[in-house]
Amino acid sequence: MRFPQAQVALLEAASATDAKPIEQLAEETDLKPETVTRAAFDLRDEGLVAVDERVEESATLTDEGETYREAGLPEVRLFRAARDAGGTVGMGEAIGASGLEGPEVDIALANYARKGYGVVDGGEVSADADADPDADEEAAALDALAAGEVVEDAGLLDRLESRGLVDVDETTVRSVTLTDAGVTALMEGVEAAETVDRLTPELLTSGEWEDVEFTEYNVEADAPAVEGGREHVLRGAAERVKDVLVGMGFQEMDGPHADADFWINDCLFMPQDHPARTHWDRFALDVPPVRDLPEGLVDRVEHAHREGVGEDGDGYHSPWSEDFARAIALCGHTTSLSMRYLSGYADADLEPPQRYFSVQKAYRNDTLDATHLLEFYQIEGWVMAEDLSVRDLMGTFEEFYRQFGIEEIRFKPHYNPYTEPSFELFGEHPETGEEIEIGNSGMFRDEVLEPLGIDCDVMAWGLALERLAMLTTGAEDIRDLHGTLADLEFLRNAEVTY
Repeated sequence: MRFPQAQVALLEAASATDAKPIEQLAEETDLKPETVTRAAFDLRDEGLVAVDERVEESATLTDEGETYREAGLPEVRLFRAARDAGGTVGMGEAIGASGLEGPEVDIALANYARKGYGVVDGGEVSADADADPDADEEAAALDALAAGEVVEDAGLLDRLESRGLVDVDETTVRSVTLTDAGVTALMEGVEAAETVDRLTPELLTSGEWEDVEFTEYNVEADAPAVEGGREHVLRGAAERVKDVLVGMGFQEMDGPHADADFWINDCLFMPQDHPARTHWDRFALDVPPVRDLPEGLVDRVEHAHREGVGEDGDGYHSPWSEDFARAIALCGHTTSLSMRYLSGYADADLEPPQRYFSVQKAYRNDTLDATHLLEFYQIEGWVMAEDLSVRDLMGTFEEFYRQFGIEEIRFKPHYNPYTEPSFELFGEHPETGEEIEIGNSGMFRDEVLEPLGIDCDVMAWGLALERLAMLTTGAEDIRDLHGTLADLEFLRNAEVTY
């Protein structure tokens, strides 16, 4: 019997008693694994071999997993700090002694009691004397994976994967076994046929095409997937947002990602001792402070903070430092652009009515979860006009979201230091039915507008681009859209509803 050379080599290397993996057969035949795979499926169709397929999982440490393997899991470090301090200690002291920073603190607190290390209550951390951090199975699994060992416990791997400490990959392993028909064919004798897979000019001119055997094409054979580039769903959503807002009469703002705290918070009547302005929430930059600020505006903003605005204004009567105002940080919200434009500092046209917007990055030291990232896109916007009301603001949102096929928006009263009245916006997720917050808004207070020299109404908002994308694509986790855990398969196949 005559077969293509790769099929003959596979028949001679395969066994009727032992299933051999494709990789082993590729080594024995000195052929590429994909060539062996193709030959195996062709011979399977002829009934000469059987192909067994199974899915195997493999786990590797992420960068975060490697960091915790070396330094210790956050909850273990917190336990050791509490235990070394006597068993019960103030939370601040325990966190300081453990060396935990930023999101690590929340991670430690979330897993501390779950693992039986003790109790966190009333601002104190207690360590259970019977707990043994050396027996932590998650830490042991990280060590095992780093050493190249296999962790069999699927539940344990799931927990490590959900914490972002390991990546679990699935691979299909194929093994080949000779059938009785294949054994018979070998006994009767097989020989390699000279085959070619394409008709070339050389074969035509030489006349050899009459003597060669052409390879049959198997249109059902597996082929490598070829993924072309495409526009990221967030980029598409951002461009669509810009088109919609320009169509509604808005002009686009532009400005820096890092700015003086003066523009980011002070102009917004955010007190300097507000929790959102501490290192827990703010990304400060170790660079020289801003020197070029409008002196008169700085004085008016400071007066608003200290004394308030108008006859009934009272201010905060809290510390206010010009040095802090001039310090530079990553923008925690893009409302810093609104302050630059409304102050006239960005040379904007401030003769009402005016409409401005931006779609830019914001940065916050949040805990990562399904709806929060450390950096995200914010849809900033404001309208300046006479006699604006909350109904104008609500109507603007209803028109905006209608352009994305979102008909139901719910509003909830809210508190902001810089707007009154204020409210949050919520939309229903198309897959889970869960209500998720999609924005914050309100009417700028006199304490914001008067120092800027604005004597008419200004309504403003900050909307979340990623959460809008969640509503339009059905993504259930913001981390599927971008970041180190982005789901590439989801991004390739996501259907946008607008």
